Amino acid sequence: MQSFAEKLQSTATSFGGFVPELVLSAGIVIIVVAGLIARKQPVWTALLCALVFLASLLFELTYWNAYATPRGLFSNMLRSDSFSAYLRIIIDISGLLTVFMTTRDPKPLRFHAEYYALLATVILGAHLLVMSQSLAMVFLSLEMISLSSYVLAGFSFSRHGTEGSLKYFLFGSVSSAAMLYGFSFLYGLTGTLDFSAPEFARQLIEHPSPLFFVAAAFALAGFFFKIAAAPLHPWVPDVYEAAPTPVVAFFAVVPKLAGLGVLARFTLVLQAGGHAIFDWQLVLCAVAILSLTVGNFSALWQKNAKRLMGYSSVAQSGFLLVGIAAFLPQGIHYLLFYASAYAVGSFIVFLYLHYFERLGFSSLESFAGTGRVWLWPSVFLLIGFISLTGLPPTGGFTGKLFIFTSLWDAYQLSGKSIVLWLMIFGLLNTVVSLFYYLRIPFFAFVRNGKHVATTNNLTFENLLGLLLVVGILFLFFNPGLLMGWINKINFAL
Repeated sequence: MQSFAEKLQSTATSFGGFVPELVLSAGIVIIVVAGLIARKQPVWTALLCALVFLASLLFELTYWNAYATPRGLFSNMLRSDSFSAYLRIIIDISGLLTVFMTTRDPKPLRFHAEYYALLATVILGAHLLVMSQSLAMVFLSLEMISLSSYVLAGFSFSRHGTEGSLKYFLFGSVSSAAMLYGFSFLYGLTGTLDFSAPEFARQLIEHPSPLFFVAAAFALAGFFFKIAAAPLHPWVPDVYEAAPTPVVAFFAVVPKLAGLGVLARFTLVLQAGGHAIFDWQLVLCAVAILSLTVGNFSALWQKNAKRLMGYSSVAQSGFLLVGIAAFLPQGIHYLLFYASAYAVGSFIVFLYLHYFERLGFSSLESFAGTGRVWLWPSVFLLIGFISLTGLPPTGGFTGKLFIFTSLWDAYQLSGKSIVLWLMIFGLLNTVVSLFYYLRIPFFAFVRNGKHVATTNNLTFENLLGLLLVVGILFLFFNPGLLMGWINKINFAL
């Protein structure tokens, strides 16, 4: 039992591994204060928010070598390691890209200080979530992300935005209540909130009870809601359609990757090194199959571009879950690679959907003929869709090849039919996704439209899009560079 002085000393030393989060915390306060001072100058709050995210990113990169040695922070409530650091790097970059997208909207941003403060709060919550190894910290982090996201979803200040935000709030409240209910049972059954503690796993193995399955299932419901996996996905299409496009791009990446990070840790504990009485691999595979099928087939019938991307996000959750469901070390490494390719591909697509939305194009049919007038935006949008589909020559193809390789290895080791079925459904759904991802490019390049515009190849979107496209192509032609970095990540509890 630690004395009070020892606890204080432990807390003080923990701050050394908590610098990026301290930067974000201070940044939230500074953004709010700056908004009060420069109420009519949104560009300054945007710049300040970008600098906060950039500072957090630079600290993550600076301390990268230190993350090679895992370290418990604040009485082991958080874990500082290379796995969470890699996800935090992607999250910070996603925050920067969201700020850049927001500044391109010609309409004045209402409550700009509050908007950027909420973005920073979600980023901070995502940082804490991927580092969490305490049930209490998981819940607090998820609520930090969720409460801020509910408000951001309604930032279009329209009737549809309000409806989407309310639906998001209602579904989120129910899933949070279910998750907290499951956490309370897990605490009562194991006697600890630290799910990485040996005592937690020992209780799972030595005292199997159906109540464990019920409690863990309730807990997983909260994670599945956050990553937009079926069957906890009905809020997704309405929120994606009604929310501002930069916010949608943000939702598609940041909360999803944060939820996947903590889900990977939690399910590894539930599996208890293969000694668990319940087959959690079966549960994950079933959710992945359901997400793939529901997301892809629902997207086929959509006529609104953002709503289509909402169902695409559900399907992508299924593909991302494949890396976890393999329950292999290389599966987690391949998951990180695919998460990187998914983040880049998503921002390419949403960057240009936002560009065309400002020109008045939102339905799929409205894109007819745009490829002949806005050539480079249409070409870059096509490359983004190709990457999300998983076709060469993009990083999306390499990422899907990797995660399905890990799934095949898992089948070879376990011989479980559910793993083979997941692989079959995943490959078939990749073919299905081709039919809706390429609908907008089909209208853009094949159908005729009446558009008159002067093409400007030096727009901000084209310069940023070119960087993202080069990145997604580089992940195909030279994946070894990123995988060499990822393979050094030690994923363990």
